[in-house]
Amino acid sequence: MSRKRTLSRKKKVALLAGAAALVGGTAVVMTGTSQASVACDGLAGALANNERFIADQRANPDALSQARIVNREAVIAEIRRKQAASGCEVTGAQPPAAQPPAAQPPAAQPPAEEPPAQAEPPAQAQPPAAGGDVVCAGSTVTLSGEAGAPAASSNQFPLGTKLKVTNLDNTKSTTVEVTSVSGSCVLLNNAAFEQVREPGKFLIRKARIERVG
Repeated sequence: MSRKRTLSRKKKVALLAGAAALVGGTAVVMTGTSQASVACDGLAGALANNERFIADQRANPDALSQARIVNREAVIAEIRRKQAASGCEVTGAQPPAAQPPAAQPPAAQPPAEEPPAQAEPPAQAQPPAAGGDVVCAGSTVTLSGEAGAPAASSNQFPLGTKLKVTNLDNTKSTTVEVTSVSGSCVLLNNAAFEQVREPGKFLIRKARIERVG
């Protein structure tokens, strides 16, 4: 009787120890499963965030969208690698085949420079023509401020007289008709003065004035 009771106690102890080990092992397995689930959930959340970012960039692109998308696609590839290594269920859409970056339009070329507008032929740098009668020697020439086609005014020559005025500082000349009376030998209106002036100057100190008609 005593021997049977002793064996029965030993069996009970063994059974209790085995049960405890089984419960402990189950707890370890459950704990490990819980940790793996948390890791997989984190990877799935990160994957979803990056996919939403890419979708937003494609819906509202700007100059840097393509570079951002390429960067996020690399991040997604790394997340999927970690999901596979951790035994996680792969979630989210599979990444599309990489698209080549859109060709950039050629840089705008500056418009070809047009040659500067040329003054009318009589106003170009030409040497004084021979044959005219030099008048008003030593006179300076300025502008009258009158508008209209190139013309001159004078207090010495009748209307209709043609005068050739040469700026000796730049050899530009213009031939104009006297159309009004002034208080000087010759005053050029705005258009005529522009044909012979030097930039920024409103007086021709060295002038050659010839009566040519």
